[in-house]
Amino acid sequence: MTVKVSTPVVLVDGSSYLFRAYHAMPPLNNSKGMPTGAVKGVVNMMRSLAKDYANANIVVVFDAKGPTFRNKMYAEYKAHRPPMPDDMRPQIEPIHQIINAMGLPLLIIPGVEADDVIGTLATQATAQGIDTLISTGDKDMAQLVSPHVGLVNTMTNTYLDEEGVFTKFGVRPDQIIDYLAIVGDTADNIPGVPGAGPKTAVKWLAAYDTLESLMEKADEIGGKIGEKLRNALDFLPLSQALTTIKLDVELEQSLDQMAPKPVDQAALLALYEDLEFRSWANVLIQDGVTASSPPITHGHSNAATNNPSNNPSNHSSHASLNDNEAPQKVIPTPQVVAHKNYSTVTTLADLAPWLKACKEATIFAFDTETTSLNYMEAQLVGVSLCIEAGTAIYIPCGHDYVGAPEQISRPDLIVAIKPLLEDATQVICGQNLKYDINVLANYNIQWQAKIIDSMVQSYVLNSTASRHNMDALAQHYLDYQTVKYIDIAGKGVKQLTFNQVDIELASPYAAEDADITLRLAQHFSACLVLEPNLGKVYDTIERPLVPVLSRMERIGALVDAKVLGEQSQVIGKRLIELERDAYELAGEVFNLSSTQQLGAILYEKLGIPVTKKTPKGKPSTAEAVLQELAQDYELPKLLLQYRSLSKLKSTYTDKLPLEINPATGRIHTSYHQAVAATGRLSSSDPNLQNIPIRSTEGRQIRQAFVVPKGQVMVAADYSQIELRIMAHLSKDEGLLNAFATGQDVHKATAAEVFGVTVEQVSSDQRRSAKAINFGLIYGMSAFGLAKQLGISRAQSQDYIGRYFTRYPGVQEYMDHTKAIAAEQGYVETIYGRRLYLPDIKASNAIARQAAERTAINAPMQGTAADIIKRAMVSVDAWLASSGLNARMTMQVHDELIFEVDASQVDKLVVGIKSAMEGAAELLVPLIVDVGVGDNWDQAH
Repeated sequence: MTVKVSTPVVLVDGSSYLFRAYHAMPPLNNSKGMPTGAVKGVVNMMRSLAKDYANANIVVVFDAKGPTFRNKMYAEYKAHRPPMPDDMRPQIEPIHQIINAMGLPLLIIPGVEADDVIGTLATQATAQGIDTLISTGDKDMAQLVSPHVGLVNTMTNTYLDEEGVFTKFGVRPDQIIDYLAIVGDTADNIPGVPGAGPKTAVKWLAAYDTLESLMEKADEIGGKIGEKLRNALDFLPLSQALTTIKLDVELEQSLDQMAPKPVDQAALLALYEDLEFRSWANVLIQDGVTASSPPITHGHSNAATNNPSNNPSNHSSHASLNDNEAPQKVIPTPQVVAHKNYSTVTTLADLAPWLKACKEATIFAFDTETTSLNYMEAQLVGVSLCIEAGTAIYIPCGHDYVGAPEQISRPDLIVAIKPLLEDATQVICGQNLKYDINVLANYNIQWQAKIIDSMVQSYVLNSTASRHNMDALAQHYLDYQTVKYIDIAGKGVKQLTFNQVDIELASPYAAEDADITLRLAQHFSACLVLEPNLGKVYDTIERPLVPVLSRMERIGALVDAKVLGEQSQVIGKRLIELERDAYELAGEVFNLSSTQQLGAILYEKLGIPVTKKTPKGKPSTAEAVLQELAQDYELPKLLLQYRSLSKLKSTYTDKLPLEINPATGRIHTSYHQAVAATGRLSSSDPNLQNIPIRSTEGRQIRQAFVVPKGQVMVAADYSQIELRIMAHLSKDEGLLNAFATGQDVHKATAAEVFGVTVEQVSSDQRRSAKAINFGLIYGMSAFGLAKQLGISRAQSQDYIGRYFTRYPGVQEYMDHTKAIAAEQGYVETIYGRRLYLPDIKASNAIARQAAERTAINAPMQGTAADIIKRAMVSVDAWLASSGLNARMTMQVHDELIFEVDASQVDKLVVGIKSAMEGAAELLVPLIVDVGVGDNWDQAH
């Protein structure tokens, strides 16, 4: 969206750009290990802005480093903000340098914020009769909107004039300051009126027009909110002052002296090359530009601007850093391809030389285009192939729109490609190949070729990266913007399926998929060679798991919809009863799903003490809060039951029948290898990992998972696998002995902690010991343990102290692991899987301690994930050669589910126990518990 204004000045909130870009962009580092994602995001926005407003005077403003006049007014202003992320700081200087090279004025004024400089310049422009556009994502700027000043948010593509401000906030631009003063700002640590949210502020300002008038008539406001308003009267004038943008900042230059300069293309090229923004650099090179500027000096923030103090620390971020790319070794530079040669193949004669070339190639890329993301329903529309980076073809076979040209028929294409894909000597790369394998299986193609999956490779190299889809990987590693599906098919309800897309549009899109996949796979393969431990994880665990998961997905799980329907009716009746009970306890009818109504009932009507508030200052009704209140109050306890049953009904008993494939009578989940950072599998549509087992109703859902007539279900589950891994890693003699002699480890711990014999351990003592054993694995504090067991913090600390006295090796392991993590920035599983910890050296104590807890837990949880994946590969191979009529149908956490002929169950149990218990060699034995039944609940 381009907003047309007369002779415009465009004022850019550079600090807003920086922080939005930092959190919007996928993780990106150049080959020197320097983070560049925020740089690229800001430059993307600046380039777009410069294009849309080519004739405008664009001025960019950043916050200066250090305190401002607001800190002098109120020492607590922004005091709670965490420090700037470590990987953001070195990106500031390159941004400043690029803006300067673009010829744009750059202002950084000490003692004030960017908002104040922008407000001053907008005021100057208005005085000169010049219309101004402010590019920002900051809501505070709405106070500047006038007939001559508008706001544009380039990320959300929205424009706010005076009418737009009123539509969005419910108040006029001239009321925004008062609105902000009432609501407050937790990010800036401006209190406002406690409990007064946006709706209250709008209501008050509609009635009283100004904050001053509201304060004068505060006695007219009734209820608790009126009392809170009156209690805030002394602070509100300061709150108002803190939210007011300064309009008279002293500037060395006036607006009309801030004209843009010519673009320094040579400097831009040097910067782009240093940052490895290849596509932008290539454009300049093709235009004949030669880089002549000196290299960038990284690590500081002193761009050549109006002021050297330009670190925008006043806008420190609140977002999590878990998605940031962790430091890595120098890796190979991906292949850069300047030109693309994509073509469409529509005859078998033209396809033949390509198939021959693929057969002779060391590796080629393969990708399918289909009608659906559901692999059981998807119909093949076309196939793309790539042997050499930059050159690829698309072979359509199922485009059926009116006027579609002749194509190779789908049966003919299947016959043509089948020998390649079923050749075990071929090496084929793809992005999420499991999907393609499943789709092709619907056409009786049994994939045998060796797999190189770029998505899985990316995940193994850095599991903490936020996204492993092809578009994100292309931008991150290749500095390449792919064509998006919405670009060729539209979006929303009118979006076309691929068979409806014009082949002229579909072909370059599909060919690009294969081309980019080949480049990514070649790059990741080179990276994995440099990281042999990670290469082994990929080659021995993740790659061979792909066909195993594919088989499990296609087999699916047999589900009895009738059983689920009956359970849904029972739960529905119980929910009605709980609603009635809740109304009786509350003394009125209310919406149990409304947090606002619930809060009013609990805290205002019933007078239950407020133990926690939401970020907006309202009393919380979150589940953790209700669990705490449920210990003393009946209504919260009842509400927890209602929420639990309501979720069971909507998520499982109502929804699972809809997931049953009508052709197979089974549900076919999708297992995801590239989601959980620890290496664990996840699943969706449906999510099998989250089917609850703690409540009676939750366990009953498993009764609907059944087997065909004449077969039984077998469930094999690792016993206390993470505790056993802890014993192996810590080498603690007490733990090793407990597992080696087959003791109940929780009883053994209880005996040590409570100073009694194993025989004297009570059920409560064992429960406490179990909480300690598992809690310490997950880094639980004394406070957390005390809360879980319902004991004092001192008593909890005493339990933990006794535990570490008895198991000193565990304490040593934890201390050593934290030290290693801080030293190298990551931890590893027994098999070499790596988990990066970006916050392990964070100056923010909360973030650092969370990273330390992850460092302790990840090797155990990750090793458990590795072991069950190894077991799945081993079991799958054994089943293929066993001669049994048995199939592996599900994987859930540490459990594998099978269906087998009833007459063969004994042989299956022996085989899977052997394979699963032999999947790892630990210092303690791996034990697998096996159950048999007619349904999952009986077998588990």
